Amino acid sequence: MPSKTDEQQLRQAIELLYFGYRAFTDAPDRILEERGLGRVHHRILYFVGRHPGISVARLLAILKITKQALNGPLRQLMEMRLVTMDAAMHDKRVRELSLTPQGTKLEAQLSGTQLKQLRGVFEEAGEEAQGGWQAVMKALAAQK
Repeated sequence: MPSKTDEQQLRQAIELLYFGYRAFTDAPDRILEERGLGRVHHRILYFVGRHPGISVARLLAILKITKQALNGPLRQLMEMRLVTMDAAMHDKRVRELSLTPQGTKLEAQLSGTQLKQLRGVFEEAGEEAQGGWQAVMKALAAQK
């Protein structure tokens, strides 16, 4: 059975994760809100930007969402001319996604705020803390 101190430290970790994520998403959320978009749009823009030509199926697997959950936001991004969808050369049934120049610019603006923020906190916390944080985040991400 965990000690009271262990539980308090774990609860503090939960709170820090919550408040850290809130701070991490604040600036992008405001930029997205101006365009009538939300976090799911940012995630789509981010992963399509990181993996140009990504298939819809692969994007669904990365985001761990259903086709229905992806359909509306993706259609909206396509209507706004931020994302394009084309048939793959190797198989016309496979749909591949890419960012348009406007999509690339918006994704850079959104993620740029987060890159700057992470750079600052990593510099402040130090290399050892950055390594520890990355180890914790990797372990959390690996859990199902």
